[in-house]
Amino acid sequence: MTGDKAETGGHRALVVDDEPDILELLEITLGRMSIETDTAADLATARERLAARHYDLCLTDMRLPDGSGIELVEHIQQQHPELPVAVITAYGSMESAVQALKTGAFDFVSKPVDLQVLRKLVGTALKLSDTKDFPGRDRRSRNELIGDSPLMQRTRSLIAKLARSQAPVYISGESGTGKELVARLIHRKGPRAEQPFIAVNCGAIPAELMESEFFGHRKGSFTGATSDKAGLFQAADGGTLFLDEVAELPLHMQVKLLRAIQEKAVRPVGAQHEVPIDVRILSATHKNLARLVEEGAFRQDLYYRLNVIELKLPALRERPEDIPQLADHLLRKLSRGHSDAPVLGTDALDALRSYGFPGNVRELENILERALTMCEGPTIQALDLALPGQGSGSGNGSSPPAGEVPLEDYLEQVERQAILDALEKTRNNKTAAARLLGITFRALRYRLKKLGLD
Repeated sequence: MTGDKAETGGHRALVVDDEPDILELLEITLGRMSIETDTAADLATARERLAARHYDLCLTDMRLPDGSGIELVEHIQQQHPELPVAVITAYGSMESAVQALKTGAFDFVSKPVDLQVLRKLVGTALKLSDTKDFPGRDRRSRNELIGDSPLMQRTRSLIAKLARSQAPVYISGESGTGKELVARLIHRKGPRAEQPFIAVNCGAIPAELMESEFFGHRKGSFTGATSDKAGLFQAADGGTLFLDEVAELPLHMQVKLLRAIQEKAVRPVGAQHEVPIDVRILSATHKNLARLVEEGAFRQDLYYRLNVIELKLPALRERPEDIPQLADHLLRKLSRGHSDAPVLGTDALDALRSYGFPGNVRELENILERALTMCEGPTIQALDLALPGQGSGSGNGSSPPAGEVPLEDYLEQVERQAILDALEKTRNNKTAAARLLGITFRALRYRLKKLGLD
């Protein structure tokens, strides 16, 4: 054990392992990072050390003479919840690593210890210890994740907790619930905030290009590979990789992704050796991933690696009390801050509260955007919303035939007709048509272009 230098103001780590060689290796490595080290060979000594002084980081082996590293992780979670603890696992023992992450471990490193991986892990952990205001910062996410319902308060609290971990998080929820927004918040509120956040839609990459896109390739590895190219994992190195619609990954890529997560390394197409990567994995899909596992469409082992911690986002219909606050926020955003922007009438708010929102917050934003087009006065009425089952603002009182017209297509038809009517009334004078529709000239130009009418 090194001398007592707590007064130096530097960082101090507790290393728990009963193998002298491992202790010496970790002491030397941490010492070169100007980190003082205390050691313990068993659980009992580790608990004594933790009770006696403050530490910025704890590294513990999984196998100890009087218990397991999991027990120490549980103890730290209960007694020292702000202390990042990482476990050292035997090579290939991912099950124990996953168990440790579920229990509350910050991260893990496998034996034989890769010193480059260890140094990155320690650096990330120390950022957590140095940033004491994380909980306060995380509460401010209410400005982006709108709503004060109990469900949303719990969601923001979980985001604050997950931001301090490096465990893979699976974000589940229906389409339009804000899964990418939540992934960005987890990244931005954590110790990787200054590093890249790379989001990839797994369903948007052709299957034959996936391996190259994810892991990169070497020049000449296939026809068209005219130069070396870094993949998404390398681009996200040090930061976070968000795999959206992960259920769309073909089975052959699921195997390769599993290995990349387990080994913390990738092999570019055409390369002879793997490249170490330090990436936190967040994933999401609107599909039922557990059911896909049962059907054999998604690998069970990958599912357990991605779903170490699940964060389920509530549907908008489960928190109707948040709709007024959400609608106000979205209207201000859509109106580009104009002080004379229309506001929701009482009947419109009542209609929104009683609507089921199959498309969730994204659908609410689309409805309000179209309502701004339909509205002819300072107040948006229920009819201006053109909700399914209600009359549209174009005055024809029609609603989409049940099961025949998707909501998006129907509302686009309503918006298109309203704009065409306004242009006809003003003899194609766009400035006058915008005034008639209650929107800015710039907003009309945007809608004309979006609808292919310009």
